[in-house]
Amino acid sequence: MKKREVLASVKDERLVQKRRDQMIKGAVTLFKEKGFHRTTTREIAKAAGFSIGTLYEYIRSKEDVLYLVCDSIYDHVRERLEEDLEQNIGTLSSLKLGVGHYFRVVDEMQDEVLVMYQEAKSLTKDALPYVLKKEFEMAAMFESLIVRCVENGELQLSEKQIELISHNIIVKGQMWAFRRWALQKLYTLDEYIELQTEQLFHGIQSSGHAKCEP
Repeated sequence: MKKREVLASVKDERLVQKRRDQMIKGAVTLFKEKGFHRTTTREIAKAAGFSIGTLYEYIRSKEDVLYLVCDSIYDHVRERLEEDLEQNIGTLSSLKLGVGHYFRVVDEMQDEVLVMYQEAKSLTKDALPYVLKKEFEMAAMFESLIVRCVENGELQLSEKQIELISHNIIVKGQMWAFRRWALQKLYTLDEYIELQTEQLFHGIQSSGHAKCEP
């Protein structure tokens, strides 16, 4: 799906990205505390460290900021999953590495993840389908890793099992943000990743008859 364009009057792409990153950081704090509808663009500008006039040089509406928050999460996940996976692609170790990368992105962006799911309903009609599509694309990244493991003979799974496992990975990662009030009192991030990964692979091996250990 084509990326939704957020118009800016400034032409320097690096400056646009820098200012939008500042907006995202400020907006996430405000959206979490006050909600999307009760937050004003003036408050977002102040939290970002510049004037309301400057804000409108980089976006056209408050909805644009929410869209940028959602989109940044998926961009970070994609970038992280693409790191260091090519060498061992199609192995259980590469799948485990990908799961760990994803969980760490959720940890780094846990406020953004919470805001996205609380406020995504406020996205405009043209932006919401794009964001929902990105959610499926994120699951598809893991589906691709699992398929390669199946093709290499490291796992024996049906198409339906592969699809469900990929979505389970997404939910297990998001749970670190959704239930952080409980989970982060019980586990370090490394412990959570290790336990969830062990449980994931144990489930795959029990139902899918994996041929080797990760």
